[in-house]
Amino acid sequence: MASKIKRIGVLTGGGDCPGLNAVIRAVVKSAIRRYELAVVGIADGFLGLVEDRMHDLTWDSVSNILTQGGTILGTNNKCDPRRFAVPAEGGIRYEDRTAICLDHIRRHKLDALIIIGGDGTMTVASHLVGQGINCIGVPKTIDNDL
Repeated sequence: MASKIKRIGVLTGGGDCPGLNAVIRAVVKSAIRRYELAVVGIADGFLGLVEDRMHDLTWDSVSNILTQGGTILGTNNKCDPRRFAVPAEGGIRYEDRTAICLDHIRRHKLDALIIIGGDGTMTVASHLVGQGINCIGVPKTIDNDL
């Protein structure tokens, strides 16, 4: 029997666009009221997952955010944990930081991720699904390329 989901993480990836705070608010308030879940906000897209920048989101923390522009979580359109840029002598080298992301997901006891983003964000999300992470993608685009 599958375990019951108790804690979820939410992140926004890709470019900033209108409506992100409305989605975050809807996710948090629905999760809390309807499903009695705890919600963790992940700052700056997958970068926050790599760097372990997460904080609890509550009913009050998402109240009155509809009129704020952008996303209260921040976003990032450059971070792919599979190809994470690291400064190196003479330039940049790329490392796979997937294992670090999985460790942070486990440390925060996240049972699933709600990932808000476009095609690039969903490509990274599909990689996490392949690693056994439950993900729900909420499509958004600034390029009209879903």
